[in-house]
Amino acid sequence: MDFQGAKYFIIQKLIHELPSKLYYHGLHHTFDVYDAAKRLATMEQVTGDELILLKTSALFHDAGFIEQYKHNEPIAVKMAEQSLPQFGYNDKQIAIIADTIMATSMKKPPQTILEKIMCDADLDYLGRSDFNVLSGLLKKELNTFGFECDEQQWDEIQIKFLEEHKYHTESAVKRNEIVKQQHIEEIKSRYK
Repeated sequence: MDFQGAKYFIIQKLIHELPSKLYYHGLHHTFDVYDAAKRLATMEQVTGDELILLKTSALFHDAGFIEQYKHNEPIAVKMAEQSLPQFGYNDKQIAIIADTIMATSMKKPPQTILEKIMCDADLDYLGRSDFNVLSGLLKKELNTFGFECDEQQWDEIQIKFLEEHKYHTESAVKRNEIVKQQHIEEIKSRYK
């Protein structure tokens, strides 16, 4: 696998083709998820080819936003399937990447360690100190793409999402859960 070649390819594509109004899901989010996935992989002792597949998944996971906002994961998978063979990825490796990307759609619980790490990395911000900034960017982005809500509605959505959300790896629970619970309490006190 020529990971560096694949990384350069997808980053260039994201730089030049992602819509400018992705205030949350822009290139910065891809790098954020990539970094979180690497951290969690180290903590979960994922190495070698598995680590390369995870990092590739993280870089491609939101590429579908280039074409459409909703249900973008299958488009990201298609981009990976079309481009990764030229970088030496085989069918089995691409299938693992596809499953890892699709795990972020939240349509079914993640099964493999790569899928679990990917889901935890994608929502790593829920348990971090920059949660409020990123949450505000997500609200602004959603409003831009037709999902409009006021501050009170946003707080209701956030409380429900945060309370239902579960991290899938022990590492993410240890690293993020306490701060995530603090965010829930903050929003609840503001909501009252």
